[in-house]
Amino acid sequence: MFKKITTWLGRQSPWLLLIVGVVGALVVGGGATAGLAWTNTEAFCTGCHEMRDNVYVEFKDTPHDRNASGVRAKCPDCHVPRETVDLLIRKVQASGELWGKLTGKIDTREKFEEHRYQLAVNVWKRMKTTDSRECRHCHTQAAMAADLQSERAQTRHAKAEREGMTCIDCHFGIAHQEPEGPGPQEIDFSAL
Repeated sequence: MFKKITTWLGRQSPWLLLIVGVVGALVVGGGATAGLAWTNTEAFCTGCHEMRDNVYVEFKDTPHDRNASGVRAKCPDCHVPRETVDLLIRKVQASGELWGKLTGKIDTREKFEEHRYQLAVNVWKRMKTTDSRECRHCHTQAAMAADLQSERAQTRHAKAEREGMTCIDCHFGIAHQEPEGPGPQEIDFSAL
């Protein structure tokens, strides 16, 4: 059927075939772009009860939700890269997480708690691999005012920079409850 249509169109005018192709590509591309934008909204992230009733509840009233600056992070700010290729890779990875939704892997609070540590390790591993890329979109080294930090924070940030540490090595459990078990500094992620 498709071959008959394209053959007929080709006989009518190569320009018509080109126009149909361009319009089709724009529709598909526009749909894909709209889909990516929609899946990067807080409403999408909290649309399922697993996220809304567990991690989103924990996020409420944390410094990333409410703070003196009035800047509020949304789920994608911390969990989705902004660079196109990295964003697409993360979206493909996240599509695998839909299997957990479909099979009810964390559909109750008890099941979520049972898997909390592994879920956190997955996020920590990604953040270690990317040098906390998503954190650094908002928290840039150049924008940090050392003179406004406590002496302890200044010392720790200097040490972290010297030792090649990344944000998640120290700043974990700040937007969600910290799970029981070793933290990011204590895990050998190369073995995972």
